[in-house]
Amino acid sequence: MKVGFFTDSYFPEIDGVTYTIKHWRERLERNGHEVYVVYPDGDYEPGEREIPVSSVPNPFYSGYRIPLFKRLSALPDLDLVHCHGPAPVGILGRYYAWKRDVPAIYTHHTPLEEYFPQSVKSRRLASLLTRLYLPWENTLLGSFDAVTASTERIDREVDPVKLPVGIDMEFFQPTDEEWYPDRTVIGYSGRISGEKNVDEIVAVAERLSEYEFVVVGEGPARRSLECDAPDNVEFLDFLPREELPVFYSSIDAFVTASTGDTLGLSTLEANACGTPVAAADVPPFTDTIGPENGARFGYGDRDDMAETIETCLETDWDTRAAVETYSIQHTLEQLESLYREVTLSTDGTYAETTQRWKLPERDRG
Repeated sequence: MKVGFFTDSYFPEIDGVTYTIKHWRERLERNGHEVYVVYPDGDYEPGEREIPVSSVPNPFYSGYRIPLFKRLSALPDLDLVHCHGPAPVGILGRYYAWKRDVPAIYTHHTPLEEYFPQSVKSRRLASLLTRLYLPWENTLLGSFDAVTASTERIDREVDPVKLPVGIDMEFFQPTDEEWYPDRTVIGYSGRISGEKNVDEIVAVAERLSEYEFVVVGEGPARRSLECDAPDNVEFLDFLPREELPVFYSSIDAFVTASTGDTLGLSTLEANACGTPVAAADVPPFTDTIGPENGARFGYGDRDDMAETIETCLETDWDTRAAVETYSIQHTLEQLESLYREVTLSTDGTYAETTQRWKLPERDRG
């Protein structure tokens, strides 16, 4: 099968979407499929079956770009379109599927409305954008033959297929190498932006001055946080991927106060490396973090956050067993099955298939 991944988030930017696309592509091609990635161009040299779209810098969110336009005639013949976002390249993929009459799948990675407050700096304008944006995205998602989501935290008027993006359990596992053998270290890895609430981690580090905190990542909020951080907080740039298992294995607990995740891939990667997670008691962590792999704290309650980190440090864990269900092997088996199902149009079952993914009218809104 020739599959097109249409995404507005790709290398050189590093985030969960980028790596999900990379891993899914590798696994699908290992199974004999051809996967093309259509993405905004930037400071990245495309490889085989990677197709850049001309783009300009994004003035509202640094690190990402605004794609312009790509003629459909410049794209390969595809059997299926898989869109990974509602921005211009994702819309290009939906348009391609409509014009070429091929099935289209959408994977919900990010609740974009949560980025509006930090992008436009006006609460009133951000609220207005949200009210306008959500109905539009609901309409867009309703046009796809299937919508997948990692957890129930999608909050859209569709009935999604639950499909966690998946962890490479062979790659993420405890390592013999340890970076902090004589220190107690609490770590975080991910984007440093408003919805990730890394400021909460920096604040709780002041209360837990006997421990060291290592924050790995980049983003628009890093500079100000790094300037104000106490002495026991160290900031590092994004690590090369091959070093992540060592980092996760070396820290004593992983902490996140994010309210903008749909799965929290880095938390589960840390679990796969044997490290417990302290997470805010908000979705998706209400589904993914529990007594087997960590503990949750009340969001905004820094006393509770500090106590939860202490609990993670004082308890014996078998966190790897708790996240086996999120193995990428299971994910790709389900994804290929979904691909086969939505391409049944040739025998007249296609219309029935598309309807089955949508909510009945009485359940909408």
